Amino acid sequence: MHIKPSPVFGSHNSQTFLDVDLKQSEETPFLHGLPHEQDSKLSNRDKVITSLAAGALAGALAKTTIAPLDRTKINFQIHNQQFSFGKAVRFLADSYKHHGILSWWRGNSATMARVVPFAAFQYAAHEQWKIVLKVDTNERRRHHHGKTFLSGALAGCTASALTYPLDLARARMAVSPAERYRNLAQVFVKIWKEEGPLKLYRGFTPTMLGVIPYAGASFFTYETLKRLRAERTGSSELHPMERMVFGALGGLFGQSSSYPLDIVRRRMQTAPLTGNIYKSVWGTLVMVYRTEGLIGGLYKGLSMNWIKGPIAVGTSFMTFDIAQQTFRKCLLLVSQSS
Repeated sequence: MHIKPSPVFGSHNSQTFLDVDLKQSEETPFLHGLPHEQDSKLSNRDKVITSLAAGALAGALAKTTIAPLDRTKINFQIHNQQFSFGKAVRFLADSYKHHGILSWWRGNSATMARVVPFAAFQYAAHEQWKIVLKVDTNERRRHHHGKTFLSGALAGCTASALTYPLDLARARMAVSPAERYRNLAQVFVKIWKEEGPLKLYRGFTPTMLGVIPYAGASFFTYETLKRLRAERTGSSELHPMERMVFGALGGLFGQSSSYPLDIVRRRMQTAPLTGNIYKSVWGTLVMVYRTEGLIGGLYKGLSMNWIKGPIAVGTSFMTFDIAQQTFRKCLLLVSQSS
């Protein structure tokens, strides 16, 4: 009995992964948008440059979109107050009433200063790590699931290590009164003078521990869904909304797997402002669990992350793929015309 699965996402192409000729499937590329023969004409330097530019654009657009929700989440993460959607709405309303609508984007300059290089480094590093690890996502018969996860995790670690002080500054600006830190430079100066230069990496350990499952799961989910979709339809072309959905699912799985460590990171980053003492990752986990519980403490605000996270990650992946494809096509056109 022959069972013929239906194509996904309502594709008009009636072919499925059981009907597509293996030789054709193996030659079908689906690596971030550009056809393989066009992509192969670019030097590695050009690939890195276009990845950096596309990643920067993707990160800026994604984070600006969800900045008010991000600020609300951080506010609940660092305090003992129980999270609820009603309280989150009230926080935004109070911020608007007392400080104006721009207060919703307070700290966004620090966010941009961090997320633009972070996203640029992460996407560019991801492609380079895939080369180093020999991750082959082009051929149907060779699926290196472990390497796909590892390349994403290493990309996240690379970007985090390069941009961590900017992440700490963003968290400080988001939860402090406007008069304490007027700009990003003042955050660095005050931390350096009052706490010492090493404190610019306060909370670095939980960040690195958290970014491994987060980035690994996000990239693994996104790449795997793109591959499965290409196998089922026989086409590497994705609609922007498909990229958005695949990225959103990647963000959902990634953030859910690493969320308690995100709580620990924020508590350790903002400890001098809240008056709490968090000396280690384990000690912070235990203290939060004992005083606030599992759901109300270590997973506080996760429900908001399930809203903002998929929106941000989906927007980021979609923007990156489209921007990278556009930049590379422009480079090829320029080189061909010259």
